[in-house]
Formats: sequence, C-alpha cells, structure tokens
Amino acid sequence: MKYLKLSILALGLFAFGNSNAQSTTTTTPPPSQGISKSLGFYIIPNNGQDVTQTQKDESDCFLWAKEQSGYDPLNPPTVTAAPVEKGPDGSAVRGAARGAAAGAAIGSISGDAGDGAAYGAIVGGLRGRRASKQQAAQQEAANQQAVESKKTALLDDYKKAYTLCVESKGYSIK
Repeated sequence: MKYLKLSILALGLFAFGNSNAQSTTTTTPPPSQGISKSLGFYIIPNNGQDVTQTQKDESDCFLWAKEQSGYDPLNPPTVTAAPVEKGPDGSAVRGAARGAAAGAAIGSISGDAGDGAAYGAIVGGLRGRRASKQQAAQQEAANQQAVESKKTALLDDYKKAYTLCVESKGYSIK
C-alpha cells in the first residue's frame, strides 16, 4: 500500500513536470507593451530590429516627438476653458423695460396702464434673466468645446512627430 501511494505520487510529479516543460516551450512571449502601444499604434520592424532595439527606438522617438511638439503625453498640460462672466449684465433690466413698455401699452387698452406696466416689467425681467443664463450656458459649452479641440490638436501634433520618427528608423506604424 505504501509503495502504491509513492508510485502514484511519483507518477503525478512526473506528469506535472512534463506538462510544465511542454507548455513553456510551446507558448510565445507576450507582445511588448511599448510606448507605441500606449499611444494606440502598432509598429512592425522592417529591418529585422529585435525587441531591445525596438524599445530603444521607441524611447528615442518619444523624447524627440516631445521636444518637437512641446507636448508630453504622459504629463499633458492642463488646458482650461475661459471663464464666463455670470454677474449682472443688464439683460434683466433691459427685459424689464421692454416688458413695462409692452405692459403699459396693453394696460392702456384695458384702462389700467400702471398695472400693465408692472406686470410687463416682471415678465420682461424674468425673460431677460433667463436669456442671459441661456447665453452664458451656451458660451460655457463653446469654451469647453474649444478646450477639447486644443487637447486633441496637441496630441495629434505629438503623434505626427512620433510617427515620423518611428518611420525614419525603419518601422511600419499604424
């Protein structure tokens, strides 16, 4: 019984050792996670460059593109939107004046120009304020879109420089 357990154990260890030896020889190493991959590019060596040379070339091109474009994709600059002034801009007052004039005209027809002017001023002031808020929101959205466009332009400029460098070192890049 003791020999049976030992032989089963030995057979198990032998089988485990062989399966590990076979699996390590048939698997390929994972592809390099270089700078190109982090930028969304795939590069193919055209002149038989090995992994070490490819990594060196990627690093050199990273630094060159950063120098040429003034942009570091690992530490991008902070681009902020221009602030939108949200203080009183007179639109509520202008709206109130227009509303008061319209209310007075309507009120004079009904016989009470004063009440018509008061109601018109309230409604006109609210409309003017609402229009001012809507205009500020539209300006904020336009400023934010300009920020996103600037960020994209900076990264695109960097990628152009990087691609040019990698191609000049004998790689295909997509």
